[in-house]
Amino acid sequence: MKFSDPFKIMEPNERWAPTQEQMDLFQNAYEKLLPPLVYKIRLAVTKWRDNNYDGASETSKSLMNFWFNQKHFIGQNKFGFFFSQREAVESVIYLFEVAKAIDKYELMRFDSSNRVSTGMFDENWTRYVIKMATGAGKTKVMALTLVWSYFHKLYETESPLSKNFLVIAPNIIVLNRLRKDFDNLKMFFEEPFIPDNGFDDRDWKNDFQLTLHIQNELKPITESGNIFLTNIHRVFLNENPEQTFEDIFLGAKPKANADTSKGLDLGKILRSDKIKDLVVLNDEAHHIHDSSLAWFKSIEDVSNKLKLKNGTGVSLQTDFSATPKHNNGAIFVQTICDYPLVEAIKQNVVKSPVLPDEVSRQKIQEKESNDFIERYRDYIHLGYLEWEKQFEELKNHKVPILFIMTMSTKEADQAAEFLETTYPKLKNAVLTIHTNKSGEIKENRSNKKDKEALEKLRKAADFIDRDDSPYKAVVSVLMLREGWDVRNVVTVVGLRPVGADSKILPEQTIGRGLRKMFDFNTPEQLVVAGTPAFLEFVESLKTEGVEFQYSPMGKGSKGKTPIIIEVDKENPNKNLDELDIPVPQLSPRIYREFKNLELIDVNKFNNKKVPLKQFKENELKEIIFTDIEGGFSHKTEFKDTIPDYRNVIGFFTSVIFKERRLISGFNILYPKLESFIKYKLFIKEVELSDPQTLRNLSEIETKEILKSTFKKAIDELTISDKGTAEIKNYISLKTAKPKLHPIKPFLCQRNRCLIKL
Repeated sequence: MKFSDPFKIMEPNERWAPTQEQMDLFQNAYEKLLPPLVYKIRLAVTKWRDNNYDGASETSKSLMNFWFNQKHFIGQNKFGFFFSQREAVESVIYLFEVAKAIDKYELMRFDSSNRVSTGMFDENWTRYVIKMATGAGKTKVMALTLVWSYFHKLYETESPLSKNFLVIAPNIIVLNRLRKDFDNLKMFFEEPFIPDNGFDDRDWKNDFQLTLHIQNELKPITESGNIFLTNIHRVFLNENPEQTFEDIFLGAKPKANADTSKGLDLGKILRSDKIKDLVVLNDEAHHIHDSSLAWFKSIEDVSNKLKLKNGTGVSLQTDFSATPKHNNGAIFVQTICDYPLVEAIKQNVVKSPVLPDEVSRQKIQEKESNDFIERYRDYIHLGYLEWEKQFEELKNHKVPILFIMTMSTKEADQAAEFLETTYPKLKNAVLTIHTNKSGEIKENRSNKKDKEALEKLRKAADFIDRDDSPYKAVVSVLMLREGWDVRNVVTVVGLRPVGADSKILPEQTIGRGLRKMFDFNTPEQLVVAGTPAFLEFVESLKTEGVEFQYSPMGKGSKGKTPIIIEVDKENPNKNLDELDIPVPQLSPRIYREFKNLELIDVNKFNNKKVPLKQFKENELKEIIFTDIEGGFSHKTEFKDTIPDYRNVIGFFTSVIFKERRLISGFNILYPKLESFIKYKLFIKEVELSDPQTLRNLSEIETKEILKSTFKKAIDELTISDKGTAEIKNYISLKTAKPKLHPIKPFLCQRNRCLIKL
């Protein structure tokens, strides 16, 4: 797969796909790597494109011919839509208008995996998911889809589409980004979305008459078309189950004597005959991954209300996301188009990530210190040095941004203070963004201080790429899922392990830095540094293409069809309540009973003692960076630092507390570790403040003996066997989700078959 032209039409069999061997090595690879519908849809769309869009309406043909086959200029600059954008909107039009795949049964005809069942589709209206790498231009695809639906409804007799659009953003930051394009509909007229009047004998621009409504600032509803632009928190901020969707969506309806000068009530509009059809355009749609979530149920409620008017409900819902995945990593089965990160990098649509090589990573280590700055100083400094290089190169053109991710808001504040007080170039130039552990900004701030901080964040997020922005660095807990589309991030430093609990995916960890500062003709790099756990997490992107980019899709990539285990909900002759099996949930038999840690006696430990190694002091560390394919990129050198021994002992005490799930007693355990390290860990007594001692404590064997010895002592105090378990609750089997179970080889002897493990 060798290509660098983002406008080049890619054939289905030259697209990225893993080899069969790689699929076998990667757990649940089919669900996590290959959207099951995409390959056959690519084949069908390619054939359809080659046949001049045969079977499409004249309106659709005119629009696609204008978008993709005409020369466009914005000012003096040539403009064109990327192939990824073209393929996405072509797939939507082909499926909806030509293949008429408007329900789950028709979509399942494109399943090339034999792993999809009807139970995997939660919605009962037409829903397509567009998977496009961050920075590949999802907003433009959203706009193209909107324009197509509008003119199809206007020009085609009995069109099932709509001139009314509900455009959803997950939060205020994304909403503000969309407003930049949607305000006054300027994106549609400044860029070649709408053909000139007279093109194919139609008055396109004169006929494009849409009214934009933002949040609850509603204007009079027009029959010529409406865009309702709102954010997801209109749902989440109100949890009263008795309220209607309209109340949740826009707040309670105005009272009779209320001031309605700010606009009309959308709730009344949805119940009236003014809105008879609707198309939903959902940005950053990885938020909708479960039919039990309030937001999914709200869209379902909208569709049900419309079904009473038009018989079909929502005309079309298109979801846009770089990571449309469930919490277990499985890609949404509704995904109809996939433009993965590996292809975006190859086509020079986004920056190319640059990582330190494996050998170099071993040369810098996380210090065993309870002080956050001492613990991560090497990584912070490395990130600064990398940013400084790009700052010196780009300062006459752009202001590059250093982005540091921490584990808590407290540590974010510490890192920001360290950057400002240590590096003169970052003095008064660090923006701190506080999010929760899922990388989402809470917008329901209650006090004045929090509201002011959120408003500051919004403004900074909107303008940080501008030449007059005062910021050169951003520090945050995560700031990953917010659609924060900053182009100037050039260095990302991860100071936290990222696990399943955060619901964050590898592409999201670097997604905020992937967008390019310059055009596609200029290669750009994104330096990614951080702890070993963070880099290992980021490098798992190789399973999504970087490492396997030479395998064409469809050739030797199919495995054996698994068994789909699911509840048969469509058989009217089955009474699920009578057939339901309650599965008991048992209480644990093994449990912890926290006792007095003072009973731990380090003098009775019978641990292995380790020799005290001698290390050179003040050695220069040479860190080698490689590009995403493993080639040499550049190197950086810096000196080591020595942490305070009390922070080192505090660090190990905290680690043991966390892993043993202890609640209190830090002040009791700390001196026991201090005594153990000084007298019992090494073959001879050591001086705790000696740099050689501290360096030895970073050795793998030393750390393992220290932690395992204390874990064993604590477990002997706390772990008990109750002997029996009790039934706590029951799980209803009829509510179980569909489950894919791989077919395993088996052995048959006479009349018995045994599973072969």
